[in-house]
Amino acid sequence: MVTSIAQKEFVSIRRDRRFVVLGALVLALLLAATLVGRRAAAAAQQARAAAQHMVNEQFRHQPGRHPHRVAHYGSFAFRPVAGLGFLDAGLNAYTGTAVYLEAHQQNSVNFSPAQQAGALLRFGELTVAFVLQTLVPLLLIFLCFGAFTEEREAGTLPLLLSQGVTMRQLAWGKIVGYGRAAALVVGPALALAAWLLAAGAGAGAGPLALAGRLAMFALSYAVYFFVVIAGAVLVSAGQRHSRTALVLLLGAWMVGCLVLPKATANLGAALHPGPTKAQLDAAVHEQAQHGLNGHDPQDRRAAALKDSLLRRYGVATEKELPVSVAGLTMAAGEAYSSRVYQRHFAALTRTYERQNALSAWAGLLNPYQAIRPLSMGLAGSDFAHYVHFQQAAEAYRYQLVQRLNALQAGMGYGDKERRLGAATWRAIPPFAYQAPGLGWALGHLLGPALALLLWAGALGWLGLRRLDKMKM
Repeated sequence: MVTSIAQKEFVSIRRDRRFVVLGALVLALLLAATLVGRRAAAAAQQARAAAQHMVNEQFRHQPGRHPHRVAHYGSFAFRPVAGLGFLDAGLNAYTGTAVYLEAHQQNSVNFSPAQQAGALLRFGELTVAFVLQTLVPLLLIFLCFGAFTEEREAGTLPLLLSQGVTMRQLAWGKIVGYGRAAALVVGPALALAAWLLAAGAGAGAGPLALAGRLAMFALSYAVYFFVVIAGAVLVSAGQRHSRTALVLLLGAWMVGCLVLPKATANLGAALHPGPTKAQLDAAVHEQAQHGLNGHDPQDRRAAALKDSLLRRYGVATEKELPVSVAGLTMAAGEAYSSRVYQRHFAALTRTYERQNALSAWAGLLNPYQAIRPLSMGLAGSDFAHYVHFQQAAEAYRYQLVQRLNALQAGMGYGDKERRLGAATWRAIPPFAYQAPGLGWALGHLLGPALALLLWAGALGWLGLRRLDKMKM
């Protein structure tokens, strides 16, 4: 019976000119966003790979230099474009693309597209995720708002129920039929995305990893669309008139997609304010110079290190040491300043995570705020992936600088006039970022995934069970 009802609804929807026009428009937007997004992502990845290769070659072919000068010369680490970033850009426009790696300084990721895009970026980007999260639910609302009210207004609902069909069976049939119509709109775009991924895998990820992410991406949106369809059908079942159901559903769409996300983001920033970049840099510099407790200044730590070296090697002066005091002092200072930076960076990350957690908890009240972080996380464009890259870049920077400090320390006293050949720099491995896998990403998305499943369970089980108790 459910299958027959679903087929009837599906055929009726396909014959509806409103669906044909609106569905074709949304499908065109999805296909355009997929193609344009993929082309832009490929161009950005090509530019970043070329820039990374160029700076690596510049570093490798330096002339004979002192190691400390090479440490200040530094290098760059460019963040690869996420494999599914063309489907959901997420935070990529705001989090930067490159970080400068140098001695004694932990830089943030800079050169974000938002810095060059101007005010137009505030209006958002036309991405596949934007269409799936906001426009497709709006299309589904216009399809589903009259699921039961039109039957009541036409007088056909009592006739259907007199044939032995229950309200719950009727609702499930309509949900399945509307779901097939949604698949007609969304399916071609996801198929195109899969073909584009098969044609060229993203940087830092293999085709199997991207296929797994795309499968979870599609599954997540399937659950999201089920929540929208089931919610719309339940609202229609509880109203006597189609216009009332439409107004309620449009109001819910506006609150869920426009009002609540902005409100919770502002509330999170107000409850958990973070420091500015200038304040963070000043705090790191202050503690690196004067100690974490304020009673261990840098010059005192350097003097203690020199005294310990003199005692260790049993000599009276620095000239008699077989190692460079300056090199070892640089290494100790780098280790200390890196520890200070990591402490502040961890505190800053926790602050942003608390802000994001508020929006994640709001997913229990708003399915849009459940699918949004889930979509960004699977696409590799969320805050967790950004932090992963920044930590990888900082780890490479620290290893590079400490390796150069070790070269200086091994040069002995009077090293300032010495130079090491270009072969030394070619022996240092370049920066190579490896994006985290699907399992790592899912570990950071349990909250939004659980919220979306709770919505589906509540509407599909509890909500539809109550239909049999409703009056015609």
